[in-house]
Amino acid sequence: MAEALLEVCDLKKYFPVKGKLFKPKSYVKAVDGVSFAIRKGETVGLVGESGCGKSTTGRTLLHLIPPTGGKVLYKGRNLTSLSPKQLRPLRRELQIVFQDPYASLDPRMKIRDILLEPLEIHKIGSKQERLKMVEEILDIVGLGSHYANRYPHEFSGGQRQRIGIARSLILRPAVIVADEPVSALDVSIQSQILNLLQDLQEQFDLTYLFISHDLSVVKHISDRVGVMYLGRLVEFAPKEKLYAAPAHPYTKALLSAAPVPNPDARPQRIILSGDVPNPANPPSGCAFHTRCPFAMEKCKTDRPELAPYDTAEHLVACHLHT
Repeated sequence: MAEALLEVCDLKKYFPVKGKLFKPKSYVKAVDGVSFAIRKGETVGLVGESGCGKSTTGRTLLHLIPPTGGKVLYKGRNLTSLSPKQLRPLRRELQIVFQDPYASLDPRMKIRDILLEPLEIHKIGSKQERLKMVEEILDIVGLGSHYANRYPHEFSGGQRQRIGIARSLILRPAVIVADEPVSALDVSIQSQILNLLQDLQEQFDLTYLFISHDLSVVKHISDRVGVMYLGRLVEFAPKEKLYAAPAHPYTKALLSAAPVPNPDARPQRIILSGDVPNPANPPSGCAFHTRCPFAMEKCKTDRPELAPYDTAEHLVACHLHT
């Protein structure tokens, strides 16, 4: 088994909520004790409903948002203990592709300047070498170097996302967090971007954390998949195991809601009752017990920990399997 390149250990991110007069401040527990590891060259997918904390997990492990607690180990080095000055050279190796290709590019900058900026910040190469790197990266992501003199508004959504990928790739990182990189794109363009990401992974030996709410997209690109609910991982497994034999009731409900391409198929839907609880005031015990059809008394008081289910690779946080 390959050694982990990136390890997330009990990661927490709490956002303070201003209290009313004479009322103490509360916290939204966006990420509440998440742990997983990513091996070199693999893709780990994170899925879950909107607001489950998957994007916050990605941004927190990159220190775009400072964590409240926990550790992030990159090549065995604890990133959470580093000062901004110590962390800066490591940012070359840890990059992100943002969800919205319209909002993530500065509309006042030409594409050439957008791609030159990270090279200048990290003092890579001479001026001529940087310009050559910009031309090369545009060709690699499927855009010609003649596009470098244009502004972001002159491109389609798919082209803008290619520029976003080029920006993250130009520093030759080892790890890329892809934060819902295709959710804002048309379905036909989504497949092009997914294929590009896979080609780049093979070409540059990249490691991905791929965040999405689309189960079919995650199945296509991931090696292992983590399912999040209300700031915590409830299941983590190789994708074949997770999609063929999910163990957690929430994972089963998510998979049952996914569209089936066969019009004659009549899949059995699992309809969850109630709404997702308020993360500022989560339920006691298992956070899913208020919507779970199999909830027991124990689920209301004891929070289950992520533990091996049928194999060491298949982890589940559920009292049904303890």
